[in-house]
Amino acid sequence: MRIQSPGIGPSEEGSGLDVEGTAVPTQASDTVASALLAGGVRGLRRDERDGRRGVWCGMGVCHECTVSVDGDGGSLACTTSASKASTVSSQPVRPDVAAFGDVDATPETELTPDVLVVGGGPAGLAAADGLARRGLDVVLVDDRSALGGQYYKQPAKAFRVDEAALDAQYRSGRALIARVESSGARLLLGTTVWGAFAPDHLAARSADDRFILRPRRVVLAAGAYERGVPVPGWTLPGVMTTGAGQSLLRSYQVAPGTRVLVAGNGPLNIQLAYELSRAGVDVVGLVEAGRITHPQRGRHVATMATASPALARDGARYLAALRRRRVPIRTGAAVVRLEGDPVDGVRRAAYASIDASGRATGAETVVEVDAVCLGYGFVPSSDLARSLGCEHRFEESRGALTTVTDETGRTSQPHVWAIGDNARVQGAKYAEAQGALAAEAVAADLGAGPAPQPGSRSVRHARRHLRFQEAMVRLFAAPVLTEQLATDDTVVCRCEGITYGEIAAGLGDGTVAAGSVKRMTRVGMGKCQGRYCGPVLTAMSARVTGTPVADRSGFAPQAPVKPVPIIDVAAPPETAPTA
Repeated sequence: MRIQSPGIGPSEEGSGLDVEGTAVPTQASDTVASALLAGGVRGLRRDERDGRRGVWCGMGVCHECTVSVDGDGGSLACTTSASKASTVSSQPVRPDVAAFGDVDATPETELTPDVLVVGGGPAGLAAADGLARRGLDVVLVDDRSALGGQYYKQPAKAFRVDEAALDAQYRSGRALIARVESSGARLLLGTTVWGAFAPDHLAARSADDRFILRPRRVVLAAGAYERGVPVPGWTLPGVMTTGAGQSLLRSYQVAPGTRVLVAGNGPLNIQLAYELSRAGVDVVGLVEAGRITHPQRGRHVATMATASPALARDGARYLAALRRRRVPIRTGAAVVRLEGDPVDGVRRAAYASIDASGRATGAETVVEVDAVCLGYGFVPSSDLARSLGCEHRFEESRGALTTVTDETGRTSQPHVWAIGDNARVQGAKYAEAQGALAAEAVAADLGAGPAPQPGSRSVRHARRHLRFQEAMVRLFAAPVLTEQLATDDTVVCRCEGITYGEIAAGLGDGTVAAGSVKRMTRVGMGKCQGRYCGPVLTAMSARVTGTPVADRSGFAPQAPVKPVPIIDVAAPPETAPTA
């Protein structure tokens, strides 16, 4: 379903796609994924049971949307421009190796900047801007083709945009992106950092180039990805993360469906439900795991309103609009089951109250849907920080491993900073404020300016946003969901199709280490590299052994932290002149 947001005009028509013999119209603004969803095609790659998988993360992490484009071995539909494709077909479970073609070992270009910034979201943009404007040589690397990250995602360039009519989130992002583009920082977009071997030795690649990065300082701002909570049916086409739904809506002007349920935990779900409803989508319900309307949580709302009145007003406005439009809102509950056709997609969703342990309790409510957006919070993308030996700790209340840093983001490795959601999920506004603070600290470390002082404007700005975020976390407090809602035949490892029962059987044999269970069952061996199933396996292991989760629980990070052509890791490096 195509929609039109305020300030974003229509895009020109594209040349269309042939999808296994069916013509699907496109617009010049489309990715393959947005074109297919707008055309009613939800099933993409084939799974182990001859079903289909659809868009899940919408940000190139899960690889669930892999399709064959013009006969290739596989392309991510969510990041591949529809204008660069003519025929699309479902990718088989085991693609023919010949379809990948010959890949040459492109010579590696060595870059030696003062600072490498990994990530082009709010934290990375603010850091790169501050560092470059202090006269430092900055290289910013982001695996997407456009700056902004998940929060400041922008309309595709093919849209006609009325700047004045855009919402504040679009405008703030555009202003920050414009500052970075004019700052003198070197931008490597569509480029993935896949290995971190030392603070002055990282490896990256784009579609056409390979890089060895040897910076004097590293700022990790790679953000986070959404937590996977396995429930029966969560792999059906049409079930996706809240972030994926919002990317479709805000960047490509496509709604995930016409009857959509939004469920999970956190403010992003409220915003998406509001934006979908405003666009004319039938939002059949907003299901929130936290008991955000409980009177005892009112004091947290007051703290939020004091720390950031504008953000607090936005949240209140979204909820008021949903109530005016009679969108059902259920708190203290979660989706417990999804039903539909394994090829055509989801048709029904059931949700119920959950208790303090996250288990379902009471009667179920069943609604008819053609899309479901699930958002149960975020997990930091800490692969690179862990690879570099930075100290981490597991925060049970968040159910996530976080990087230990000081206020500016400096880690236990003195030449490495980890900022924003990359280190600890604390919201986009705090991430941006911390990015500016990190720029001051890194510049001072390199002799390019004074260090941030207690009580300075930048410190006070960051702390104010941190107060807002901490109050919001308390407002939305809910059980951390991992395995509680899965049944024996629920798929946990989306990539390899490994079920909860298969993992439980592996643990029942007395093998409890994540790596050992991985070798026994293949859980975590897929292209997402355990990002969605890893936390579930870790929670299961902790329950079986009675051993609390710690910083070394779960899968160990190792290069490549994201999939790259095998020639990148197999071929001896050939280095081109330093750039």
